[in-house]
Amino acid sequence: MGISRDQRHKRRATGGKRPIHQKKRKYELGRQAALTKLGPKRVNLVRVRGGNLKHKALRLDTGNFSWGSEVSTHKTRILNVVYNASNNELVRTNTIVKGCIVQIDATPFRQWYEKHYGISLSDKKKKTAVESADAQTKQSKSVVEKLKSRQQDRVLDPKLEEQFALGRLYAAISSRPGQAGRADGYVLEGRELEFYLKRMTKKRGAK
Repeated sequence: MGISRDQRHKRRATGGKRPIHQKKRKYELGRQAALTKLGPKRVNLVRVRGGNLKHKALRLDTGNFSWGSEVSTHKTRILNVVYNASNNELVRTNTIVKGCIVQIDATPFRQWYEKHYGISLSDKKKKTAVESADAQTKQSKSVVEKLKSRQQDRVLDPKLEEQFALGRLYAAISSRPGQAGRADGYVLEGRELEFYLKRMTKKRGAK
C-alpha cells in the first residue's frame, strides 16, 4: 500500500463509513518525509508531476539567513536544532523542518556588523573604529565620518548582543528543506525572540 492523500478512506462526520467507488489515483500519491538531518550536504532530485523536479534534502549544514532589522543576509553554518513546536523528537534527532528554531554561527553577521559600524561585538568594551584605528590601520577621514554617521542611529537588541558574545544566534527556518533542498531562514529578534526564549526555558524546566 502506497502513501495516498485521498479522502475516500475517511469516515463521515457522523462516523459512518463511505463506500469506496474508485481505486487510488497517481495524482493522489504522497511520499516519505525527507526528515532532513544536520550533516554534509546531500540532496536527492525527485521527478514529480508535470516533469518538474523537487530537491529532497537528506542532510544540510548551511543556509542563507537574513537579519531583518539590519537588512543583511549571509550564508552561515547551522549548529543545532533547539526548538520545534510540533515535536520534541525532531529536536533530539536534529531534524530540520520549516518553522523549527536553530542555532547558527554568528561569525558572518559579526564580521559584517564590525565592518559596517566599526564597533567590535566580541569585546565587551565595544571599541569604536575611530579609537582602534591607530592600533590597527589608519582610516581615511571620509571613512571615519561615514562610520560616525552610521553609529548615530545604531540600535542593537541586548539579547542579540549576548548571543554575539557567545558566537551563536537563534534563527527560524522559513524554507522547506524536503521540497526545495535548502535550509534558509531569518535571525530571531524583538518580541519573537523573547517568545521563543520563554518557550525554550519552559521546556527545559519541564524536563
